[in-house]
Amino acid sequence: MSGANGQLRLGLIEGDGIGPEVVRAAREVVDEALAVLAAPAVDWVPLPMGHTAIAEFGEPLPESTVRTLDELDAWILGPHDNASYPAEHRVGAPPGGAIRKRFGLYANIRPVRAFAGVRAAADDIDLVIVRENSEGFYADRNMAAGSGEFAPTADIALSVGVVTRAASERIAHEACRSAAARRGRLTIVHKANVLPMTMGLFRDVCYEVAREYPRLRVDDEHVDAAAAHLVRAPADYDVLVTENLFGDILSDLAGELSGSLGLAASLNCSATRAMAQAVHGAAPTLAGHNRANPAALQLSAAMLLRWLGSQRGDVVLSRAADRVERAVAATFAAGIATADLGGLASTREFTEQVCARLHRR
Repeated sequence: MSGANGQLRLGLIEGDGIGPEVVRAAREVVDEALAVLAAPAVDWVPLPMGHTAIAEFGEPLPESTVRTLDELDAWILGPHDNASYPAEHRVGAPPGGAIRKRFGLYANIRPVRAFAGVRAAADDIDLVIVRENSEGFYADRNMAAGSGEFAPTADIALSVGVVTRAASERIAHEACRSAAARRGRLTIVHKANVLPMTMGLFRDVCYEVAREYPRLRVDDEHVDAAAAHLVRAPADYDVLVTENLFGDILSDLAGELSGSLGLAASLNCSATRAMAQAVHGAAPTLAGHNRANPAALQLSAAMLLRWLGSQRGDVVLSRAADRVERAVAATFAAGIATADLGGLASTREFTEQVCARLHRR
């Protein structure tokens, strides 16, 4: 856990594809933001995952990596490209999912906003998707062992979807707290019209929990209607709470509406542990070309700093998070962006510009 003088010990998992480039960019802005505020430097702990781990340890997520994570305050996770792993390593949960399950990171917080200077399909989008991260229709989350998918014959495949009252209650509380800290509106997204037992339970439990927050305005929508509504009028939303698979899909859609998945930040957390992880994937065709957009993971790292600041009662960490978010926004406002946003900046150049703006009040 924390080192001397309250120094943070944070894991650094580069992963696959563009992972080493964007993880390095996130580390640099965190280091610079803390230095500007004269805070103790982070004790970074590099850990292997993905192709590099397969080459060295014979598996994409070595047990030594998991054991070390258990000793750390939190960590930054780069993307994994499990589709390109050797066949024997594509069975079961991908590394990121295995880490979320191992450490009980039940909440996936995915804010989406439009930035000045970025051409967005919805320039008024400003919302948070709170995604239940431990069960639902992602089968690998639902089993004590194994993937949760079954093939009784070569022509039939089954997948187990699970919804429990306990998991629905805790994610509903997370979403209600988020909505109370924002504009006070919560939308429960489900599919109870065709899945009345599982999605009906999720919807009903969310409403039950929301009654403990009487200042909130609460409604619900079917997921297909919510997808259409997001495209038509995203400004109508404040906080959406939903099941695992639905949240994954809707947050990708919302990210693109804001301009690019390269802007889509995310924090995986429980009451005691947290992991910064961008929404986007490994983008192997961009790897090594200095073209990847690092903003999503930089913004995810800011979320991690804010979470740590709240957990530790450390206002300096919260101020560092604010600085990172403002510096990224100011870089975009200055017309500096990577190719996915129609800009000319490289990964390195964008990061240098963000670091320079961390020094501005």
